Amino acid sequence: MKSQDTAFFGHPAGLSTLFFTEMWERFSYYGMRAILILFLTAPLAAGGLGFPVMQAGAIYGTYVASVYLMTMAGGWMADKILGLRKAVFAGGVLIMLGHLSLAFPGMATFYGGLLLVVLGTGLLKGNISAIVGQLYRQDDTRRDAGFSLYYMGVNLGGFLGPIIVGALAQSEGFRARLAGWGMSPEAAWHFGFGAAAVGMFFGLLQYWLGGRRLPEQTLTPAGATNDADRAAARRKLGFAAVIVLAVSAIVYWMSQTGAISITPDLVSTCADVVMFGGAAAFFVWLFMGGDWTPAERKRLVVIFVLFLGATVFWAIFEQAGSTLNLFADRNTANTILSWQYPASWLQSVNSLFIVLFAPVVGAIWFRLGRKDPSSPAKFSLGLFFLVGAFGLMVAASMLAAGSGRVSPMWLIGCYFLQTIGELCLSPVGLSAMSKLAPDRVTGLMMGVWFLASSLGNKIAGRMGGLYESLSLPTLFGMNALLVLGFAVLMAFLIMPIKRMLAEGA
Repeated sequence: MKSQDTAFFGHPAGLSTLFFTEMWERFSYYGMRAILILFLTAPLAAGGLGFPVMQAGAIYGTYVASVYLMTMAGGWMADKILGLRKAVFAGGVLIMLGHLSLAFPGMATFYGGLLLVVLGTGLLKGNISAIVGQLYRQDDTRRDAGFSLYYMGVNLGGFLGPIIVGALAQSEGFRARLAGWGMSPEAAWHFGFGAAAVGMFFGLLQYWLGGRRLPEQTLTPAGATNDADRAAARRKLGFAAVIVLAVSAIVYWMSQTGAISITPDLVSTCADVVMFGGAAAFFVWLFMGGDWTPAERKRLVVIFVLFLGATVFWAIFEQAGSTLNLFADRNTANTILSWQYPASWLQSVNSLFIVLFAPVVGAIWFRLGRKDPSSPAKFSLGLFFLVGAFGLMVAASMLAAGSGRVSPMWLIGCYFLQTIGELCLSPVGLSAMSKLAPDRVTGLMMGVWFLASSLGNKIAGRMGGLYESLSLPTLFGMNALLVLGFAVLMAFLIMPIKRMLAEGA
C-alpha cells in the first residue's frame, strides 16, 4: 500500500475497512461478554440457565481464556494455509454463526455457539492486526498513529456492544415489548445474543465490500510460499484434527458408558491443568533447553517475572466481566432519576475511558520529556492503579453489606483506575518483552504475552466463581493484596530491568 494513500483521515483507505470490521467484531464480543455470566446465573424462570455462580465462573473463565489462547493457532492457520485476509473472513463467519447459535435456546446451541466464537476469534483477532501493519511501509511515520486510530475502533465497538446487547437482553422496556408481541419476555437474552450476530454480519459485509483496499500480499500465506509448504501444513492440520476427533470420540464413548460424567466443572478443571501445566512446562523447557549465555538467562528470569505480573494484572482486571459484573447486577443501584438501566451497561465504561484518556495519558508522557517514567516503572505503576481499584471495591462491598445496593459511582471509579492502569501497563509490556527476549526466541515471546492474557482470563473466571463463597470484602481484598505483592516486586525490579532494556536497545 503506497504511503501517499491518505483516504481515511490521512491514512490508507484499507484502514477504514479494518477499523469498522474490528469495531463490529468487538461489538459482538464485548456485547455478548457483558451478559454471559448474568445469563449463566439468571434463574430458569427468568430465561437464564440457573447455574451456580461457581459453575458459571468456571464456564466463563474457560471461554474467555480459550479466545486468547486460540489466537496462536489462528496465526499459524493464516501463515501456513489461509493467508491473512481469508483467515479474518473465515473467523468472522464463525463468530457470526456462533452468536447466531446462542440466539436459539438449548444447551447444545449454547456450548456450540461458544465453541464457534472461540474458533472464529482465534482466526480473526491477531490476524486483522497483522493486516493493519501491512498497510504501511516499514519507514512510514504514520504507522503508530494508524494503530492508535485502529485501537479507537476496537474501543468504539467495546463501548457500543454492551449498550445495545444489554438493552435487548436485560431492559424491562424490551421485555414488556416482547410480551406485547405475544412472545415470552424471558427470550430477551437470546435477542441480545442475536444482536451480536447481526453486528458481526455488518462487519463481514463491509470487510467483503472493502477488500479491494487491502494489500494483495494478504491473500496468500506468508509462511508457505509454494505448494509443497502448503500441502505439508494441511497434513499437520489434518493430523491435529484426527487427534482432536479421536479424543472427543473416546470421551463421548466413556460418558455414554458411565465411565466418566462430563460436567462444566470437569471441562474447566481439565482446561486448568492443560493451560497452567502447559505454561509451567514451557518455562521449564525454555530455561533448561536453551544454550543461554549468563546475560540471556538473566533476561529470561525477568521475562518470567513480567509474565507472572501480566498474568496477575489480567486476572484481576478481567474480573470486569465476572466478579464486577455480578456486583453491578446484585449490589449496585443501577438507576438514573428513578429510571433503571441494565447492569451490563457498566461494561461499556472501560472502553469509554480508553477513548477519553488514552490521548491524555500519551500527552502526559510526552510532556514529561526526559522525566518520562521507564517502561518497568510504568508496568509497576499499572499494577498499583489496579490495587487502588480493588481497594475501592473493598469499601464499596462493605457499604453494600449494610445497605444492599450502592451507587454505580463506586464501579465507575474502579473502572477509571483500572483503565489508567491498563494504559500504563499494556502498551509497554509487549515492548519490554520484545526487547528483553533473546533474538532466537523473539517471536515466541510475543506468544507468551498473549498466553499471560489467556491465563489471566481463566483466573478471572475462577475468581468470579467465588462471589457467593467468600464475603465480598474478603474477595476484593484478596485481589488487592495479590496485585500489591506483584506491584511491590516490580517496583524493586525497576532499575535492573531498566538496565537490561538499555543494553538490548
